[in-house]
Amino acid sequence: MTIQTGLWFDPSMLLIGGRWRPGTGGGTIAIENPSTGETIGAIAEGTAADVEAAVSAAEAALDGEWGAMTATQRGRILVRLSRLVEERAETLAHLESSDVGKPLGQARNDAVALARYFEFYGGAADKITGQTIPYQAGTTVLTLRESHGVTAHIIPWNYPMQIMGRSVGAALAMGNACVLKPAEDAALSALAVAALAEEAGLPAGALNVVTGYGHEVGAALSSHPRVHHVSFTGSVGTGRRIQAAASENVVPVTLELGGKSPHIVFDDCDLDAALPVLVGACIQAAGQTCSAASRVLVQRGIYDEVKRRMAEVYAGLVVGPAAADHDLGPLVSGKQKAIVAGYIARGKAELTVAGEGTIHADAPSGGHYIAPILFADVPPDHTLAQEEIFGPVQVLIPFEDEADAVRIANGTDYGLVAGVWTENGARQMRLARKLHVGQVFINNYGAGGGVELPFGGVSKSGHGREKGFEALYGFSRLKTISIKHG
Repeated sequence: MTIQTGLWFDPSMLLIGGRWRPGTGGGTIAIENPSTGETIGAIAEGTAADVEAAVSAAEAALDGEWGAMTATQRGRILVRLSRLVEERAETLAHLESSDVGKPLGQARNDAVALARYFEFYGGAADKITGQTIPYQAGTTVLTLRESHGVTAHIIPWNYPMQIMGRSVGAALAMGNACVLKPAEDAALSALAVAALAEEAGLPAGALNVVTGYGHEVGAALSSHPRVHHVSFTGSVGTGRRIQAAASENVVPVTLELGGKSPHIVFDDCDLDAALPVLVGACIQAAGQTCSAASRVLVQRGIYDEVKRRMAEVYAGLVVGPAAADHDLGPLVSGKQKAIVAGYIARGKAELTVAGEGTIHADAPSGGHYIAPILFADVPPDHTLAQEEIFGPVQVLIPFEDEADAVRIANGTDYGLVAGVWTENGARQMRLARKLHVGQVFINNYGAGGGVELPFGGVSKSGHGREKGFEALYGFSRLKTISIKHG
């Protein structure tokens, strides 16, 4: 199997300064289909020299046509890009599905979300205003929001389209010129969207894409002295290195890192509404989601019922090839499968298995398949309740009362998202304030959606916010102007 023909871009090329060209080193990185393990193409293995060329191209765009555009003009380009994404959504979904391994239906949803990001930021581009500030007599003080300049965007392999949209879309809306490094495991949809941006009228150099390995391209980009802002989504360890590199140049960094997101289920909740969400929020993208509902905390009085009903759901879950659109697809790589399998082996040796899905008989032997699994009666301090697994592994933890639930929920190094399930309005607000996370969903859960909703974490889940207007503020810097006029 190879990448489908008739594409509007060449996956083996970099985009630098409006020109598609090979990497300077001449190397390539194989593209693997996680559903089969087969090689289906190759992307360019970029180098530090390519990063240098991309930063220079971004600077030229800021000094030229892109920098001269008004916010309204920028917004119109992004809206046109949104329409092009809608027109090519099916092809984009197939590319992401074959590249990442997620079921085709989930990839289609990601294409819809990508179009919405560009639509939102296109409409918001000319809505960011400054202030006038009362000050001394005879003086007028005003503030302006300006672009940082050249911004770096290092995105992961689990949601390439969505994370490109929320990161690059916001940066372009504010007038920055972007250098994007997609993950080497999943770069196809990012390259495809960059080509669509050209078609939408984005000037040369406003968006540059350099594929390659993190230790080469990512390191060169995060440490580049003429990059003025770095946005990264990925692991805590890599986030630390990127922040350290950027700190040498004293530039701001937005980090969206890992999570161990709790769902707190009280005995007064609507279980019929909660249970499908609890399972779905864990197995989406085969559990390879930073906001996955990996911990389910259940009040003791309904714990046995929840365990029984969730176990029944797990028993019916099916994993298979992405194109078959089962409940789950494969993990992204053999490396990731080995990591997740190690956690599951430890869980089976030390914990109680409440429920487990199945791998479809038609799943190719070379694919990276892991059956989703639910562990019960898990101690809050157990490794599977503390560490981000990034696979379809969910744990059930009983709790006694509200104080116990908050203690357990806040008892990890992470603080990304939480779900609270209760009909008690006062309790809803108490929990929302006490949970140490960046987002709280009450009687719903949608961390992967909500283009308008600021998203980000606390503690080791990172800092800074993506999505919504907060992302626009993050991709701009504030200037204060004081005018003395007597």
